[in-house]
Amino acid sequence: MKIDILTIFPEMFEKVFGTSIIGRATGTGIVEIKVHNLRDWSDDNYKSVDDKPFGGGAGMVMRVDVVDRALADLKKPGSKVILLDTKGKMYNQKAAEVLKDEEHLILIAPHFEGIDHRVHDNLVDEVYSIGPYVLSGGELPVMVMVDSIVRLLPGALGNPKSLEEESYSEAFETEYPQYTRPAEYKGWKVPEILLSGDHKKIAEWRKVK
Repeated sequence: MKIDILTIFPEMFEKVFGTSIIGRATGTGIVEIKVHNLRDWSDDNYKSVDDKPFGGGAGMVMRVDVVDRALADLKKPGSKVILLDTKGKMYNQKAAEVLKDEEHLILIAPHFEGIDHRVHDNLVDEVYSIGPYVLSGGELPVMVMVDSIVRLLPGALGNPKSLEEESYSEAFETEYPQYTRPAEYKGWKVPEILLSGDHKKIAEWRKVK
């Protein structure tokens, strides 16, 4: 899989994508991630990517022409373009499961007061939101989406079985409670069933929790 990201803050991704599961997946060639500065497609000396909104209003709006030029350079046959925006449909595990099978994703992280709505209408395939709240930009939502997708790619996790038993998988709507040593701490005890060694009963207990 290849993932291209459009942002005006590429430095935000450097450390996040260089560590943990994403870092290992990129290091072993499971996924190729490139973060692009949207300002590289600006057409003025100031490298501006935003302007005042028509009709008035607070703040600035990202320009459709800059985004269009960037996509024209990055898109290939089969590319899927995704915008992260509060107006989008709610992102969830089922969406991650679908997107993991794409060969090429282009993710757009808007900033300022938003992005020209012609991007929604004409330039992207999907618009997603990660929750009913407002963030200062789309960078964090893009990181969330990339993490949720990359970890599903074959070979990304050391133990693929963990995908079968975690939150929001087909087997478990939400993940069962987890415990580790000590078995008792400050009077707080691990459920006896987990100490029994009866794997059948443990599996049944986990399904109902």
